[in-house]
Amino acid sequence: MPFPSLSIRAASSTVYPVCLSLHHHPNSHHPSPSSTNHDNTNECMKSPKIVRRSLFSLPASFLLLHSSSSLAIDETATPSTSAIDTTITDRIFMDFSVCPSYFRSDRPLGAELSSCPDSEPLGRVVFGLYGRLLPITTANFKRTCAAAAYRGTLVHKLLQGQFFAAGRQGPRRDKGEVQPPPGLVRNSETVSPKAFKLRHARPGTLSLCLGQNDDDDDIKLNPNYHNVEFLVTTGPGPCPELDGQNIVFGIVLEGMDVITSIATIPTYKPAERIRFFNDFAQLIGDERAQTARGMWDRPLKTVYISDCGELKMTKQSLSPPSLP
Repeated sequence: MPFPSLSIRAASSTVYPVCLSLHHHPNSHHPSPSSTNHDNTNECMKSPKIVRRSLFSLPASFLLLHSSSSLAIDETATPSTSAIDTTITDRIFMDFSVCPSYFRSDRPLGAELSSCPDSEPLGRVVFGLYGRLLPITTANFKRTCAAAAYRGTLVHKLLQGQFFAAGRQGPRRDKGEVQPPPGLVRNSETVSPKAFKLRHARPGTLSLCLGQNDDDDDIKLNPNYHNVEFLVTTGPGPCPELDGQNIVFGIVLEGMDVITSIATIPTYKPAERIRFFNDFAQLIGDERAQTARGMWDRPLKTVYISDCGELKMTKQSLSPPSLP
């Protein structure tokens, strides 16, 4: 049977029943348009609600049209990550090792970690970089690795179940600090909202440290300062507390077992009494409190980057679609 006219049924089911059912004379059993309270007409027009029984008289074509239009509105309101280009344009490798003799008394004064005599290799990690999405961050990181500036860099922070950080900047190479190579570009992406769209949603996420940066304040005030400190999420779950504070610019392609082995290393955890005194010292403005706090969450083993560099790519590839 053909459906009745949409305009006729919609008018009889949506407009008149709303106004007539809401306002009528209390002594009348049959409401009519003449008994409608004209003072409330505007209220009726502002909220054109459909009475429950009028839904049964609506044609099926109207219901389908209404549901499809509402779905279209919901889809447009939902943020899409399809516009984020996570094409892997470059590959970087880092070899991680442990130096057991780093804290020994017979260690030569000023000796760099890269020349550790009894180094114990942990393995190689290969990172894929998002050069199209973050060209400046990627170029600076790639240049720092190609210049071997990360060689001998200490993994100075490890939050178990979250991430580890490396690449702290400073002049002391014997303490595993980084001296950025010349030629780095000033990174304007650190203040761009587009650079913070990707989330720390999976283990092995490579991110430029901003909110978790441990560089000294006097170093950051240098006009030639370039941020080279980075972090890698270790899992097992995501790290939403890092989102919006650090720039995700890469992912682990190979060597996730090395990341997991680093994450299992025990770290320094101060006692509750030490934490209390440190909080009090920081409250009264004692600068030594921040210096002491920098020792917290450090691995009890000396993990460092023994080698790094760039790997040639035959062609660019796409990262896993579940990353954004």
